[in-house]
Amino acid sequence: MSGYEIVLFLLGLALLILGAEALVRGAAGFAVAIGISPLVIGLTVVAFGTSSPELAVSARAVLQNMPDISLGNVVGSNIFNVLFILGISAMIAPLMISRQLVRLDVPLMIGISFLALVFGLDGNIGMAEGIVFLVGITVYTIFLFYQSRKDRLLLSNDDTGPEPPKSRSRRRWVIDLGFILTGLAMLTIGARWLVQGAVTIAMLLGVSEFVIGTTIIAAGTSLPETATSVIASIRGQRDIAVGNIVGSNIFNILAVLGVAAVLAPNGITVAQAALRFDIPVMIAVAVACLPIFFTGSKISRWEGLLFLGYYIAYIVFLTLSSTRHVLLPVFSRIMGFFVIPLTAVTLIIISVNAIRTGRRKRSEL
Repeated sequence: MSGYEIVLFLLGLALLILGAEALVRGAAGFAVAIGISPLVIGLTVVAFGTSSPELAVSARAVLQNMPDISLGNVVGSNIFNVLFILGISAMIAPLMISRQLVRLDVPLMIGISFLALVFGLDGNIGMAEGIVFLVGITVYTIFLFYQSRKDRLLLSNDDTGPEPPKSRSRRRWVIDLGFILTGLAMLTIGARWLVQGAVTIAMLLGVSEFVIGTTIIAAGTSLPETATSVIASIRGQRDIAVGNIVGSNIFNILAVLGVAAVLAPNGITVAQAALRFDIPVMIAVAVACLPIFFTGSKISRWEGLLFLGYYIAYIVFLTLSSTRHVLLPVFSRIMGFFVIPLTAVTLIIISVNAIRTGRRKRSEL
């Protein structure tokens, strides 16, 4: 393997991270100017901005007739976002969960994850399904901004509510616009280099494009989410830390997969391996969020450690499977017959106890 492919891959990754940072900074400036809540900023502006590398890479991949990378990028990023990023963030500091996330955003994330599986059952996600996804992200975004503006107007009528956003100078608006345009340019170039380098490396190593998409590219394009959520967790901005992840996962399926399906000449081919394992894992990860999120309305450090442990297990499985290692059957049996059922029983018990505690508190009132 020549050093050219590695350098190209790393340069593309660096441009994606810098481009996402510039885009998020510019977009956040506009968001602050119109006065929306930190949670909605996390779910939309920050989430969409940090997911822009996934969008750039997936769009570039389908235009280069490599749909496996596009699908693998989305599935792998969603798994990485929850298990790795939320796990690391919660281990730094327990993450408080907003009621809106439990009632609306996480159920939506679960629902569209199932929808992606349903759309892919025939082996292809075509233009019609892509349009459905794009309509969904448009409606979701409009609803969030409308609801946030409505809540802000209600608070502004209260003397104890927050002050309305201050007007911004024309120079500040130009700077924000410059960040957005610069970020988009970096993302476009970075996506081209990253995909080109990753595909060449995959071919030389004999690893499938889908596996490269779900591991190296997924982790690489999720670095902006990693940096954003970890820093937000350290600074105590828990709404942005969690909202960024949930919003990114919603954006990845509805916007990234939607755009890719519309752009792909023959749609996105969904391999049987993805239908049998990777997409169900993505769904299971989304479903696991719900009981963990509403038990105590926070993600504790031990739950973060659990998430991180499962991500390591997922990567180990992919590595053993792609290399056809002799330990694969043993590892699969341990996970399937012991670790996963034990975790499921634990989450059920915690959920039942949380429901009983909530009912008891309401009855005491």
